[in-house]
This record gives sequence, C-alpha cells and structure tokens, in this order.
Amino acid sequence: MQQERDIADRVRQSLGRRPLVLVGLMGCGKSSIGKRLAVRLALPFVDADEEIERVAQKSISEIFADHGEAFFRDREGKVIARLLGGGAQVLATGGGAFITPETRAKIREAGISIWLRAELPVLMRRVGKRDTRPLLKNGDPEQVMRNLIEARYPIYAEADITVESRDIPHDGIVAEIIAALARHPALAQPTSI
Repeated sequence: MQQERDIADRVRQSLGRRPLVLVGLMGCGKSSIGKRLAVRLALPFVDADEEIERVAQKSISEIFADHGEAFFRDREGKVIARLLGGGAQVLATGGGAFITPETRAKIREAGISIWLRAELPVLMRRVGKRDTRPLLKNGDPEQVMRNLIEARYPIYAEADITVESRDIPHDGIVAEIIAALARHPALAQPTSI
C-alpha cells in the first residue's frame, strides 16, 4: 500500500502542471474512473461535458438538438482548450473531443492523454443505464456504437497511454493507469512546466 502511494506521489510530482486527459467512447468510464484517479493522485477532477453544460446553461442533448453537432464540437474545443490551461488535473473529455484534430493537438501539447479502451459489450451495458447520449438517440444504439468504434478507435490509439476499461472494480483500473503513467517516458523526470 505504501509503495502504491509512493508511486502515485512520484507520478503527481512528475506531471508538473500538465493535466491528465481521459479520452474514449461514451461508457468507457472517463468520469467514474477519472474521479477515482483524481482522488488517488490528489488532483482536481474536471468533467469537460459538465463545464460545457455550465457555460451554455443547457444539457449536451439540448445543445445538440438546438444547434447541431458541429456547433457543439466548436464549443467543446474552446472549453477544453481553456481547461487545459488549468494546470495539473484529471480532465474527462466527451467521446468526440479527441477526434477533432485541433483539440487532439492541444491535448498532445499540454497534457498526457489516456485512452480508456473498452469492448462493445462493456460499453453497451454501461450506456444502456442512461438515455442522455445524443448520438444514440437515432437508430440502433448497438450499430451506432459499432460505427463509432470503427471510426474512432484508430484515432484514440494515438493517445499517450492505453488502459483497458473492463468490468472489474474501478480502483483496479486506476492502479493500472498509475502504473502506466509511472512507466511513461514523459514522466520519467519531474518537470516544472
């Protein structure tokens, strides 16, 4: 246990002011795992979707319905760019954020990206618990998810670190993320960025 705390302390110190940015499809656990990761590393947790809703004073579904996906992606990119300047934190992004080249470049420049990769059955079990996913409201949700996996997984694979999100206790995934961060070359030496 002490060894795990020491590793977490070393990772936090090595981050300097860089945020950890969680990417992946809806249902992969960016928010739930991200909150636990933030606690373990003694960092703030920020959910980009919640920040977008706060600024817009509308839900993500309402923004999609009222203005369309292109408008949402533009606003999402601006909010994430601002959040990236907030120093060391755990930042959960929406599923499409990392797909936008400009946002992906800003994340790469400012932080360490972590893809929470999950298989289709895991994602479907998780997203079925809520009906607040705008991209799943039209058509067969499972086919939509298959299409998103096909289109997005090659892009998510550009993340600095990949950790498999699966049906085990979230603390186990958090431990795997911290271990991967401890091994990552970008965190080998503490930074003052």
